[in-house]
Amino acid sequence: MRKINVKVAAWLLIGCMATSSCIGSYSLFNKFAKWETQISSNKFVNAIIGFILTPIVGSVCLLADSLVLNSIEFWSGSNPLADIGKTKTVMGQDGRYYAVTTLKNGYEIKAPTGEITHFIHDAKTDSWSMEQNGTVKEIFRFNGDGTIMASVNGQRHNFSLDEAGVYEARMAANNGVYFAMR
Repeated sequence: MRKINVKVAAWLLIGCMATSSCIGSYSLFNKFAKWETQISSNKFVNAIIGFILTPIVGSVCLLADSLVLNSIEFWSGSNPLADIGKTKTVMGQDGRYYAVTTLKNGYEIKAPTGEITHFIHDAKTDSWSMEQNGTVKEIFRFNGDGTIMASVNGQRHNFSLDEAGVYEARMAANNGVYFAMR
């Protein structure tokens, strides 16, 4: 009897350790679930196929997410199944629609006029740059002390990542003049 209790306790401990600390985004399982609901335009056909595939394929996707992909996402900070190459249409503040494509190291934004701008993250320097018409300009970089260094009006400033830092950045960008709008 004592041998069974030790085995049960060991399996419960392994189960707790395997499912704790990081929930993750479950990208693989979510992609499978989305695909499963879009197999055909008939919801009954989708349901029947779902009853057949989900116990097998869904279990494998869930297991791979739980043990491998979510652990990679937790420790590295990036999702191995991110939507790289996926394009979304976003309305800008000017009321026009822009195509935003996710790249491995940033974003590509295509304006309605056809002009393309790249926002690129450099992992070595932990900085974001903007590339437009062959010209690359660093926008900001993260400092080790929890602040950022940003280029504002041709000058580099350090800003804290809070409301005071946002206020300082607005004041620096507008030469000390800031008007509130309603």
